[in-house]
Amino acid sequence: MTRASDTQGGPVTGGPVTLSKEGLPAWLDPVVHAVETVRPRQLSRFLPPEDGAGRQSAVLILFGEGARGPELLLMERASSLRSHAGQPSFPGGALDPQDGDPRGDGPLRAALREAEEETGLDPSGVQLFGVLPALYIPVSGFVVTPVLGWWRVPSPVGVVDPNETARVFTVPVADLTDPANRATTVHPSGHRGPAFLVESALVWGFTAGIIDRLLHFAGWERPWDREKQVPLDWRA
Repeated sequence: MTRASDTQGGPVTGGPVTLSKEGLPAWLDPVVHAVETVRPRQLSRFLPPEDGAGRQSAVLILFGEGARGPELLLMERASSLRSHAGQPSFPGGALDPQDGDPRGDGPLRAALREAEEETGLDPSGVQLFGVLPALYIPVSGFVVTPVLGWWRVPSPVGVVDPNETARVFTVPVADLTDPANRATTVHPSGHRGPAFLVESALVWGFTAGIIDRLLHFAGWERPWDREKQVPLDWRA
């Protein structure tokens, strides 16, 4: 049997990490199309600084197939972390020197490496198939490249380091598109953004923004009440 790391996503260290759309399930076609056609400002108004400032990082947007159909892998960050403490997020983090060129396969390698370190994910079972435009998180100064993958060969996942991760969980796409689970967060600063109330968690901020745009451009979004609000406090 050919391992995914030999032909698709690639190992975290060693040879090049590549993208492949070969053999993806048909239900991912709208996501693939969205990734290929979306423009940066359609995803966020916060784009990387033109002067190159910001710490290069990557996240893994991993689609799997569970008992209720398509699902996404998420994790909840430990409450003790200095940045985005307690928030649900995609696995990911800053690029390390060994990840390679940030303008090449560095983000792909970093996304897989961080996912393995944070959730125990076996990267050999992941087929990377797309990359979204890099975005910027002003509050933390990160330039984030979202990397999309298909969980072709599922592997056990869970908390690896409690100091970094509080829990690891999957969310059915059906729950993310359910209008009853959608809301708008309102920060005391006045900033408003999409949110999802799923798996006993409030998914908001950068992660919710990416999910919201993917659902929209993949044609999976269902009409929802944008006046349903969830207030955030200053610590958020």
